Amino acid sequence: MTAAEHHVVPRQSASSGSSDDGDGDGTPPRDRRRVVRRRLITLTIIVLLIGIPAGYLVISAAQSRRSGKDKEAEAAAQGLREDWPSGMQRRIFELPVPGNATGVQYYETNNWKVSRMYVKFRTTSAGLDRFLSGVGTGRAALETGRVTIGERDIKITGWYFGPGVDWAGTVHKNKNPRPTQDITVNMTDPAAPVVYVVSSATP
Repeated sequence: MTAAEHHVVPRQSASSGSSDDGDGDGTPPRDRRRVVRRRLITLTIIVLLIGIPAGYLVISAAQSRRSGKDKEAEAAAQGLREDWPSGMQRRIFELPVPGNATGVQYYETNNWKVSRMYVKFRTTSAGLDRFLSGVGTGRAALETGRVTIGERDIKITGWYFGPGVDWAGTVHKNKNPRPTQDITVNMTDPAAPVVYVVSSATP
């Protein structure tokens, strides 16, 4: 047989193989599995990057609220301290307790929304004027028969503001972050008034 009589067999391309070697669109199964795996990994990373910080913020906020409530409950359980608040506390809450004050009691509570300083003291008529002036108000602002301490603060302190006492009160408001003072005075003995004040500061 001569060379001219040899039959030439055409070469088959790689894509003309059986259906077991691919998925019909030219992409081998192994490559498709890699693509799917990469997409799953990318999706997992995105979920973790978004979900973990969001979850942390929710947990942190809940812990902060619980911590604030626990601190406030602890302060309430301890009750008023028979002592003067520190000079720094008096400056922060703008409570210029007069130097001649007696029977001074106080305590401070803090939570994630507001900080409060509760103070009670007895002073003289002149001492009351000095205190009111130092806060930024005056005796003329005191309304006869008015109690400005709220029920929530009464429950915390155990203070009494019932009948049979000559009460007078005022609320001295300031713009944040300066504190606002709720002031109520027992004026039954004008020469020795007893001052009750709750100073609230919003961080």
